[in-house]
Amino acid sequence: MPEEKKKTGRLYFIDAIRAWAILMMLQGHFIDGLLDPVFRDPTNTVYVIWEYFRGITAPVFFTVSGFIFTYLLIRVPQQGFENPRIKKGVRRGLQLLFIGYLLRLNLFGLFQGKIYEGFYLVDVLHIIGLAILGIIGCYLLTHQLRKWVFPALLFAITLFLFAFEPYYSTFTYSFLPDALANYFTRANGSVFTIVPWFGYTAAGGFLAVIFYRYRQQRNLYTLAIPLTALPGLGLVFFSSPLFAEVYAQTGWEVFYRIQLNNYLFIRLGDVLIAFSVFMVLRQFLMHRTILRIGSNTLSIYVIHFIILYGSFTGLGLYQFFKFSLNPLVAISGALAFMVLCSYLALQYDNYEKDIKTALNQGIQGVFSLVRKVYKNFSGYLKARSNM
Repeated sequence: MPEEKKKTGRLYFIDAIRAWAILMMLQGHFIDGLLDPVFRDPTNTVYVIWEYFRGITAPVFFTVSGFIFTYLLIRVPQQGFENPRIKKGVRRGLQLLFIGYLLRLNLFGLFQGKIYEGFYLVDVLHIIGLAILGIIGCYLLTHQLRKWVFPALLFAITLFLFAFEPYYSTFTYSFLPDALANYFTRANGSVFTIVPWFGYTAAGGFLAVIFYRYRQQRNLYTLAIPLTALPGLGLVFFSSPLFAEVYAQTGWEVFYRIQLNNYLFIRLGDVLIAFSVFMVLRQFLMHRTILRIGSNTLSIYVIHFIILYGSFTGLGLYQFFKFSLNPLVAISGALAFMVLCSYLALQYDNYEKDIKTALNQGIQGVFSLVRKVYKNFSGYLKARSNM
């Protein structure tokens, strides 16, 4: 068996990719939200490189999320609804949706009976939650068919969503309530939408199936590295000219529209290259802290949202320093922000059981107090009515 799977069966290079992606997200959100626009110079090489790599973060994160969930889904022997990962996946998907909305809740507004429009906007957690449910749906639809149908369906979803993005991206979805339309259009301020971003999660699921099928191969990584790197390089450097040539030969408008703004396929190429790089470096990325960061990305995301954007209170760094920092302060602050969020998440991981127990006891205590007050108040009203 491949060396990194001998003891636990865990794919450590995936945890390392996820750790890198969450750290890049932290610094990306910090710098993008707080850097003064005067320093956003498209002619500055350093800024251009930073901006390009920031654009890789979300595709990598969505793809890895699809990879991890699908790998766990298909490696258990039970099939269909008997698969215990179905129930866990549904619970996880709904949990991510709940947390996504919770992070956009403003308690001060809620106490005044107000729910601000920002509450209904869609972000990373909403889309990953729905994407997990989507992968479960694909699995249940195909589990009784030939084994190749499931990965073929995931691959087809990716191609369809990426190829036809120039068409459906122009839809306004005005016939839907804003709370639902926000899952399909960024016109109202949503950061991500289910289309086309589910395409990256489906691509991760496709890669997971292929990887799982050949997991016992002794030369797995020897084959996997070039088989991800070469298509990745091809998508980055040659997909746009290829689409232009296909359009010239066929006259099909879809290829013309794709090559005009070919960011989805190019970013998919970046993801494949990232996978190959982390597979090459896998032996050097097995430090316990790196792996723990990679397995605690949800906690890190929640903590960063609270500190940076002021979840619940509306008081975050973004409210005080939005577009105001110079590069030196922004970069230094981003590094400190990465360390702080990671540290707090790992500390939460250390004491998660104790914290959850204390929270449950606190919630039970509040409910007990409310019941006691209600009972006493009801008794008081009853006594008054009998006077």
